[in-house]
Amino acid sequence: MSRTGARTYNGQAMRFALFFLILVLLAGASEAAPRQHTVLLGKWRMVEARSETGAAQETRVRELVIDGRLREYLTGPVHEVTARLFVVRRAYRMNDALPEEGRRSAQWIWRLGGWISVDRETGHVAQLNLPAFDSEISAASWYRDFAAYCGVSDDGSRSYMMVAQLGKRKPILKKEVSASTCPAPRWDRSPSRVTFLAAGEKNIFAVSARGAGPQPETLAAEEEGPQ
Repeated sequence: MSRTGARTYNGQAMRFALFFLILVLLAGASEAAPRQHTVLLGKWRMVEARSETGAAQETRVRELVIDGRLREYLTGPVHEVTARLFVVRRAYRMNDALPEEGRRSAQWIWRLGGWISVDRETGHVAQLNLPAFDSEISAASWYRDFAAYCGVSDDGSRSYMMVAQLGKRKPILKKEVSASTCPAPRWDRSPSRVTFLAAGEKNIFAVSARGAGPQPETLAAEEEGPQ
């Protein structure tokens, strides 16, 4: 091979190697770049939700659409935990047809479910395990990553004042109460505390990541100062 031919061959080889290297770098960059996810909440519409006893109530629901796909139906307000994570209660449709009716057509009814978390960055949806939460009677109130509500035991014989924290399996507060249910508890900050109104009585608890302890109403009033 002549010197001119060798130089031409070497130049072509170097250009090919450079082109191949650029392709490898571009492929690596595309794999490293995080995928952008689209999280959309649909418009509200009214449906008739039914309880275990068959009682019906008018409920607003809307769709949760992630990357153009319907993932869940939602009800109630969204609670923003962080800039990328929010929690919301789900609703769902259940087939209420009897066995002898199921082959002909489904009979869909709306039910209220538990709570889910949605990560806007990853598009991940997770079912939250709120201990003793009862979809029929529990009304949860959120503050930061804490959820406060009245829950019930598995057999329905006992009721509890509950505070759960995201990421923890055990509740940071579980105190038995005589009332079968209670309205959504009220939160305060500085210091963080939650007030349950159950069985006609106020129950106030100071809450932190380490746990929750009772706070007398007189002490809470003193901390709030004169109105």
